[in-house]
Amino acid sequence: MEGTFRAAAAAASPLPTSKNSATASGGIPWLLRKRGASKAPRGGPLAAQEERPDVDDGVELEEGASFAVSTPSAADAAAGGRTPEPARKRREALARLLSAVLAVVARARRRRGRRPMGSSVTGTIFGRRRGRVHLALQTDPRAPPALMVELGAYSTGALVREMSSGLVRIALECEKKTPPHTGGERRRTALVEEPTWRAYCNGRKCGYAARRECGAEEWRVLRAVENVSVGAGVVPDGGAGEGDLMYMRARFERVVGSRDSEAFYMINPDGNGGPELSIYLLRV
Repeated sequence: MEGTFRAAAAAASPLPTSKNSATASGGIPWLLRKRGASKAPRGGPLAAQEERPDVDDGVELEEGASFAVSTPSAADAAAGGRTPEPARKRREALARLLSAVLAVVARARRRRGRRPMGSSVTGTIFGRRRGRVHLALQTDPRAPPALMVELGAYSTGALVREMSSGLVRIALECEKKTPPHTGGERRRTALVEEPTWRAYCNGRKCGYAARRECGAEEWRVLRAVENVSVGAGVVPDGGAGEGDLMYMRARFERVVGSRDSEAFYMINPDGNGGPELSIYLLRV
């Protein structure tokens, strides 16, 4: 009876109670398996994969997914010759921003130094004897012209002959156009910023006039007569193709009739005696 009880207890317990009983119950193979399992490979899942090259890769993906699965990076995409989508969008946005900034800077450079015209301006009429007439109106003798107009079909010599009569009226007319709708209001172009005009001299049509930017040649003439307040003469010049470079310079009184009409009357220093020159800007 006692032997039967010991045999039943040994069979019910999974662990050996002593060295003899472990041998009797076959515990040595179980202990060897436990010792083999306790010797885990050092170095993590990658070391285990190196020690067991015949293990399927699918098993290691489950144990160390962070090492086996990777996402394409910017360097990989660049090596493959393709640009990541977010980087391409950022470059396009920066290019659009840069073009907008450059446009604003260009407009600011064109308008640098320009001041609103007051009640008195400096006017200079110049051009070669057989060349086109140029008219420049400046708020200050050293400032860029607020208005630079070129009469395309009227020579400087013809204007000088008209001025010999003592009375010259130059009228520049442009078309009145519907201003573009920008936002909540319609803004009309300033009268002195109109690009093209119809030109009249003493009531006779003399072709057209066009607004011009002050270039290097025009600046050379204005710099040469910068110290002249009132007078007329010839600017020394080596070119003889279209005759001498003639000029006339004086102060003009500015009178604003409305948004569509302005007039400039030449001021004679002595009050009388001298040619009367008037310039009219009209939008009809």
